[in-house]
Amino acid sequence: MKFPLVLTVFVLFLFNIQFANASNHYPITRDSKIAIARGELLYNQYCASCHMPNLSGAKNWKGKDKDGHNLSPPLNGSGHTWHHSDELLHNIIKHGFVNLVKNYKGKMVGFDDKMSDKQIDSVLSYIKSHWDDEIYERQISISK
Repeated sequence: MKFPLVLTVFVLFLFNIQFANASNHYPITRDSKIAIARGELLYNQYCASCHMPNLSGAKNWKGKDKDGHNLSPPLNGSGHTWHHSDELLHNIIKHGFVNLVKNYKGKMVGFDDKMSDKQIDSVLSYIKSHWDDEIYERQISISK
């Protein structure tokens, strides 16, 4: 069953409220070289196998894999990741879409058992370090 875009956005909004972090440490910036370096190591360990080492995502990422699952989008600024707040991105990495959308047809699982909140934020710093300035600034304004 396909979810209309409006319904998907609404579900993401509800998910964002449900899993809101009390620490409210947003926005996540790309200002710390240490956070970016830590994030690169974690990205390569947990994310690169699906989102590719160069953050380009799966080829034809808007399509489906042989199992009918959504392919991994690019995280380099050419996809839709930057359209979302840091809080939502953090929670997607932490809890996964499989815990977000009923009957989700994808393989994005959560990493809350593998990465701390600080480590997840480092991954986001690393990802943002690949975005051009305009995209970065637009996403930061969403996350304040």
